[in-house]
Amino acid sequence: MAFITFKGVGIKAISACVPSKKVFNKDLDYFMPQDDIEKTINSIGIIEKRYAEPEVCASDLCFKAAQKLLQDNYIDLNSIDVLLFMSQTSDYKIPATAPILQHRLGLSKNVAALDLSLGCSGYVYALSTAFAYASMQGVNRVLLLVGETFSKIVNSHDKVNVPLYGDAGTATLIEKGDFGDSYFTLGSDGSGADAVKINAGGCRNLITVDNIKPSKKEDGNIRSDHELFMDGMDVFNFAISVVPKSIKDVLFQSNQTLADIDYIVLHQANKFMTDFIVKRLKYPLDKVPYCMDKFGNTSSVSIPLTIVSELKNKIDSKKLLLCGFGAGLSWGSAVIQTKKCFVSDIIDY
Repeated sequence: MAFITFKGVGIKAISACVPSKKVFNKDLDYFMPQDDIEKTINSIGIIEKRYAEPEVCASDLCFKAAQKLLQDNYIDLNSIDVLLFMSQTSDYKIPATAPILQHRLGLSKNVAALDLSLGCSGYVYALSTAFAYASMQGVNRVLLLVGETFSKIVNSHDKVNVPLYGDAGTATLIEKGDFGDSYFTLGSDGSGADAVKINAGGCRNLITVDNIKPSKKEDGNIRSDHELFMDGMDVFNFAISVVPKSIKDVLFQSNQTLADIDYIVLHQANKFMTDFIVKRLKYPLDKVPYCMDKFGNTSSVSIPLTIVSELKNKIDSKKLLLCGFGAGLSWGSAVIQTKKCFVSDIIDY
């Protein structure tokens, strides 16, 4: 497990953009019995989600979020040194999306632009990457864009995944400054790669006429091999095993306890799972914000989206513990100190 400490860098601002289209889980009666729908909603805590229109990609949501952040904070476009784009639903296989966003945002051609790809732990990993760049001589500001449109990779008749996933995009500005120390712990276990997977469409399993067609799978769900599969029980067992330990590890590394933490911001997987984790930690539930009821599980976007949605006016000079976990399998926790962090109003697109 990687333990990383950063000094003199932190988060200056955060913004978020969600699609304007609302999709309600109560309307899943086109393929699920009403009793099952009610049980599912009560268990996962997700009432509605946002779905991007067919022509809207994760990069479009991030673009709008970035524009909002840059305008609200009067950021000189030439002051951005590095642009990172974290997503598993990028625009193309080739080219990377980050250079496209550099151009769309009007940033300097001297900006380093890089795509990152990871699942629900992605924000913590990407934030550590942004902090690492911002710590370097010659880099003062890093713009981190994190976006997902999982509605495009989930079959509409998949009873496991349809109730869960929504779309969103966020922007986070990281820069040098008097932010104190930040601590990260990152881990991975590739033996669990099959737990959350799209089996075809990459170079391991190329597109074929057969694997692109939806069919009924062994678990009883309908999907193609180009759509998301998740073994919910495997993910649950993984999460309750590694997440509490990851949180305890980053606290030990930072020489702090849960009593020092103002808020724990968890990846918004589902409420049953996150409540279970928080109770195991014996941490107050009212200091663990949730936004999954309104936006669903937005994968790597869920942590910054929760901050924007639920903590807009509450994180000035606060100590946050962030924890993401999911596909890979991978997980990451961070303790960061906020200082005059500007959180924009969430916007629809």
